[in-house]
Amino acid sequence: MSNGENENLNESESTSASETSQDNTQQTEATTETTAKASNPAADTASNIVAKIMALKESNPKVFFGGIGAVVLLIVIIMFSSGSNKQLPTFKQTPIVLGNEYKLKGPNATAPEATIRLVAVPGSIAAFDDSEEDDRVGGCKHMPQGTRVKALQTQAAYGKKDAFVQVEILDGECKGKTGWTLGINLK
Repeated sequence: MSNGENENLNESESTSASETSQDNTQQTEATTETTAKASNPAADTASNIVAKIMALKESNPKVFFGGIGAVVLLIVIIMFSSGSNKQLPTFKQTPIVLGNEYKLKGPNATAPEATIRLVAVPGSIAAFDDSEEDDRVGGCKHMPQGTRVKALQTQAAYGKKDAFVQVEILDGECKGKTGWTLGINLK
């Protein structure tokens, strides 16, 4: 090979190397651009929304500012309707004075035929089982609401004073019999 041919060959190799280098650079730039677009679709979406809103502002300002006013009005309504300071009604137990007369009334009973349970031992109210029919009708164990009673003694339980009260029945066929009931059942 001659010197001229070597120079031509070297030039063609350097030209093809620089073309390859340019192609690689262009591919790298295209890949980087595609990756940037693909990695941040939220930013693109946000910028599209902002662009549309700004276009609406320019083309139809009445709708734009009306929409802003509606959003502000909605936020104000939500802020001022977010609750109240009203207290829920709570049951207040009648103070028990030994020897005084009371009426039996269940605080949660809404039916007039509901009865109040009397037991022989305080604290056994939560453990009773009156699934048998004779337990419901005999021995003055279930007294109708409104029955007059007299408080004989009290017992504290569960951190509450007068949780259980021994009463003497003053009305009906069970007059003179005694039993224990919850203090909240006396009015």
